[in-house]
Amino acid sequence: METNYNQSRKDFLKKSATGLVAISAGMLLESFIPKERPLFEIPKIEVVSAKQFRDGVMPRAQLSMLASKIAVEKTSQNNAKEFAGWELMEAIAVIDFLKDLGTSVPPADKGAQDFIAKLKSLEGKAFDIEYMKAEQANHEWLRDLAQNYLDASDAKSTGGETYHLARVAIFAFTEHVGLTKKINSELNG
Repeated sequence: METNYNQSRKDFLKKSATGLVAISAGMLLESFIPKERPLFEIPKIEVVSAKQFRDGVMPRAQLSMLASKIAVEKTSQNNAKEFAGWELMEAIAVIDFLKDLGTSVPPADKGAQDFIAKLKSLEGKAFDIEYMKAEQANHEWLRDLAQNYLDASDAKSTGGETYHLARVAIFAFTEHVGLTKKINSELNG
């Protein structure tokens, strides 16, 4: 026969464990809820053709070039400033190469225009955080786009120069994901 003390202790432990599981589940579910709406939409990536790859990269390279031109002047954190310079060089080179391949240069969409306007309005650490957060998301998307294109069964045989561009670009995109994660960690740490 259990004493009242032992029963109370069991009830307490049972309720505590139940509460802990509920809190953990709630925290896990909360991690899947977006904290804020992104300034520009990141479309789902499908397996793509050489033309779709080029057309997917061009507007993102343009946006990155515009943002990096601003960032070279406005960043306050040394690693973010260094990254902005590298990113500006990369974006210009990619845009020039894509133009040489006949890729059209679309005008900036509303999301890109709004993002550039927001960057222009920010200063100091707030600017650095927004710029680096966007660069990380952009490079993750570009890395996945390049990988999907390279994984396409006919990419190597039909892609020509675009295939070789994607092979070089996936390295740069992956490297820039790593760099942006590191810098974002420094900025938010």
